[in-house]
Amino acid sequence: MEDTIAAISTAPGESGIGIIRISGSESLEKALMLYRNKENQSVSSLENRKLTYGKIFDSEATAVIDEVLICYMKAPHTYTTEDVVEIQCHGGFVSVRRIMQQLLALGVRAAEPGEFTKRAFLNGRLDLSQAEAVMDLISSKTELSHGAALGQLEGYLSREVKTMRNKLMDLMAAMEVSIDFSEEEDIDEVTYHGVEEKTHLIIGKIQKLIDSAKTGKILREGLKTIIVGKPNVGKSSLMNALLKETRAIVTDIPGTTRDVIEEQLNLRGIPLVLMDTAGIRDTEDLVERIGVDRAKQLFEKADLVMMMLDASTPVTKDDLDIMQMIQKRKALIIINKADLPTALSQEDLPDWIEDHQILKISLLEEEGLDQLEEALENLIFDGEKKDREKQMVTHIRHQQALENALIALEEGIKALKNRMPLDFVQVDYQEAMEQLGIIIGQSVKEDLIDHIFSNFCIGK
Repeated sequence: MEDTIAAISTAPGESGIGIIRISGSESLEKALMLYRNKENQSVSSLENRKLTYGKIFDSEATAVIDEVLICYMKAPHTYTTEDVVEIQCHGGFVSVRRIMQQLLALGVRAAEPGEFTKRAFLNGRLDLSQAEAVMDLISSKTELSHGAALGQLEGYLSREVKTMRNKLMDLMAAMEVSIDFSEEEDIDEVTYHGVEEKTHLIIGKIQKLIDSAKTGKILREGLKTIIVGKPNVGKSSLMNALLKETRAIVTDIPGTTRDVIEEQLNLRGIPLVLMDTAGIRDTEDLVERIGVDRAKQLFEKADLVMMMLDASTPVTKDDLDIMQMIQKRKALIIINKADLPTALSQEDLPDWIEDHQILKISLLEEEGLDQLEEALENLIFDGEKKDREKQMVTHIRHQQALENALIALEEGIKALKNRMPLDFVQVDYQEAMEQLGIIIGQSVKEDLIDHIFSNFCIGK
């Protein structure tokens, strides 16, 4: 925390601008050792929060590295709450790297992954859940996932957690008063009833956040969605139709797809990892058999299954084998080639198939795709419309802490009902407070903090 750190904050490669960020008490001093103004003169200071044109020289002041715009931001009103200098040079590999090398030669330390945001957390500008939201915001791939990350960065979850912790502190204070006046039975009885009633309200809020975690995880991480079926039912055509581009080869020859094709898909704001696989069937072809085995392995790891049938052919043993695989999975059954004369009889399908939604489409005629997207959306969200993406839990760490807090409060309710001594009850409430504190970083171990920020990109 005492070091002055620097990192390249823009992605590597050709671009219009490259940015080097410096943070720490010596930021301005080190930057000015390399900077010259438009008259090629050294300066002793820079105006706060003003973008200034000039040049960056090497540490010997003998060679120009690049023309730059430089901005000095004085503590504490900065991202890290420390003095910060940002140098904007031309993008590309050479300029940013050479400027960074000069700063390191002057004794500035290269920032660790996420160290700027870590300092913002340790210096109190962000709590831990907000710091995590910074990385979520960077990695968001859809409007919904962006909205969820932005809501967390703006402090929705933090405010909810802090409010619940404050209410728990009030309840513990009420119990403390009752313990101090334990000889007064009326006070004791009022406390039991009052604490129990208010605890149920907190439990309701915690449960609501836990219920949002399923959707939050989908928006943050994406949903692994696999397309399965026997050969030549239209799996690759379906992938192309959903992606709205020709990604997979489509022919009339069964077994064209022999390996897994994986693409990212934004489906109505929902990030999907879409996987087209080899047609599942018994085959003597060695290469195709490897593809079939790989498809079966990915099937086990998928969150959502789209099984395709061919309306123009009767149900086969391969179809029935695949149906057996999806019996207890979250799956959508798609009957393709609805434009052709129907040879598929639903009477040949197993009875339990009615537990899954069945949709008829024609990829050749481009019919039923809107209904397919709507069906997928409903299946993912269990039929609920999620229009409050900013108000949800997106990290498994947060979900686990909420679940632990819920368990502790439910134990506290049991103790209250059994009229256990209130100092015993307080133990459960203290545990609930600590679990909620883990979310925002008020009761979290240093190694967990290090682990969280190690997953950040360098320069953030």
